[in-house]
Amino acid sequence: MTTTVPEQRTLLRRLHDRLPTTVDRRVRIAAWASLVAQIAIVGTGGAVRLTGSGLGCPTWPRCTVDSFVATPEMGIHGVIEFGNRLLTFVLVAIAIVTFLFVLRLRRDRPELFGLALALGLGIPFQGVLGGLTVLSNLNPWIVGLHFIPSVVLVSLATVLVYRVMQGPRGDTATAPRWYIVLAHVASALVAITVLVGILTTGSGPHAGDHGAARNGLDSALLQHVHSWPAYAAFAAVALLVLASLPGRIRTPRPFVLGLLGVMLVQIVVGVTQARLGLPELLVGMHMVLAVCTVSLTTASVLSLRK
Repeated sequence: MTTTVPEQRTLLRRLHDRLPTTVDRRVRIAAWASLVAQIAIVGTGGAVRLTGSGLGCPTWPRCTVDSFVATPEMGIHGVIEFGNRLLTFVLVAIAIVTFLFVLRLRRDRPELFGLALALGLGIPFQGVLGGLTVLSNLNPWIVGLHFIPSVVLVSLATVLVYRVMQGPRGDTATAPRWYIVLAHVASALVAITVLVGILTTGSGPHAGDHGAARNGLDSALLQHVHSWPAYAAFAAVALLVLASLPGRIRTPRPFVLGLLGVMLVQIVVGVTQARLGLPELLVGMHMVLAVCTVSLTTASVLSLRK
C-alpha cells in the first residue's frame, strides 16, 4: 500500500513537530555520542595502522574490485579495515540525528546548528581522505594529513558538547587577561605537539602495511623534537592549575585539572613507548590520548568565558 503526497507531507510535518525546540535530553545525548564516536574512530583507525591492516581493503570506495565488504580470503586484516570503514557510517548516522535535533533550534541557538552542520560535512571529507590513503598505497604524508581532520572534528564535537551543556558563548571573562593568554599559549603548544607527533609517526615503523613507505625523516631526532612542545604545554597547564587553586584567582578548574592529568598519562605513555621500541598497544593509547588532550584543551579554553 503506497502513501499519497499529502499523506507523506503530513508524516513529515509530524516528524518535524516532534523535533526538539529546546536543548533537551535528546540533544545532549546526540552531542555526547558525536564526541565519543569521533574519539573512537581515531582508536579504530590506529588499530588499522598498528596491525598492518591499512591495505586490508586494497581499494576504495569498494573493499575489493568486486565487493564493497571484506571477503573471507582477506583474513583478519580485511575485517579490521572494513570495520573501521563501517564506523564511518555510524558517525554519519549520529551526525544526521544531531543535525535534525538542532534543526528547530537554529534561530535561538545558531551556534549549535553551525557546529552540527560542520561536523556533518567534515565526516565525508575525512572519508575521502581515508580513501586517498589507500589509493596512494599508504603514502605517509597523506596518512598524516588524514589524522588532522580527526583532531579538528574531535575539537568541534567538544565545542558542541560544551555549548549544549553550558549554553552560548558569553562576553564575561572568568579569569585575568594573563591567565587567558597563558591558556591560549598552552593550546598552541598542544597543536604543535600533535603536528610534530604526526611527522614522528610517519617516520617510525608503523606504516600500516609492510610495503608502505616512510617519510624519510630521522625518527630518533623527531621523538625528541616532539617532546619539547609537549613538556612546555604540560608546564603551562601546570601553571594554570596552580593559579586556579583555592585562595587564588577564581576560574573554573575541572577542565584544566583533567587536562593536566591526561597530559601526565600521555607523557608517561610516550616515554615508555619510546624506551620499549614503540609497542603497538602503547602507540594506540598514545593516539587516543592525543585527541583526548585536544578535547580537554578545547574545553579549557571555552571555560575562560561564562
